[in-house]
Amino acid sequence: MTAVGLAIVLGVTACGDDNNDAASAAATTPTPATSAATTPTPASSAATTTASAMAEQPGTIVDVAAAADDFTVLVEAVKAAGLVETLSGPGPFTVFAPTDAAFTTALNTLGITKEQLFADPAKLKTILAYHVVPGKVMAADVVTMNGQDVATAAGPTVKIAVSGSTVMVNDATVTAADIAASNGVIHVIDKVLLPPS
Repeated sequence: MTAVGLAIVLGVTACGDDNNDAASAAATTPTPATSAATTPTPASSAATTTASAMAEQPGTIVDVAAAADDFTVLVEAVKAAGLVETLSGPGPFTVFAPTDAAFTTALNTLGITKEQLFADPAKLKTILAYHVVPGKVMAADVVTMNGQDVATAAGPTVKIAVSGSTVMVNDATVTAADIAASNGVIHVIDKVLLPPS
């Protein structure tokens, strides 16, 4: 991640609450045309606001990953490991998401096929859980964790290292950060994290 990229991520993170407040204010303040056309009761106004907020909110971590082009293997793996319901739950979760290219490299390094990996759901579940940190950890938080070991949902920890504009999780580099989901956040990494055996 370049210094400019990290600055943009941190700027977006810092401004996120302001944008949400502005969007929230816009959603709850009717336009003059709306006020003239209808005079909603407080109950119907609240229902309209809730519907608008739900429409604008991103999907779950699984939904967001499935909608992206670069996480097809990750989504298949989540399904094969039986983790769709868990990662669609309330969370919040922080997911370090390997790209399809990262999975291809990992499979080649391990000398196995995707089918062989998916044939062992228990092992696959452990590997995927090693990419999940309980709670919502934004980029601004991650950069303050230099040198720290962070517990994962699998149990073993991952090591966070920050050097200039580069953020590493074990030996994987964070290439994009703060992808919002309704139940947490996704940070993209360029390698599959393998838990200690």
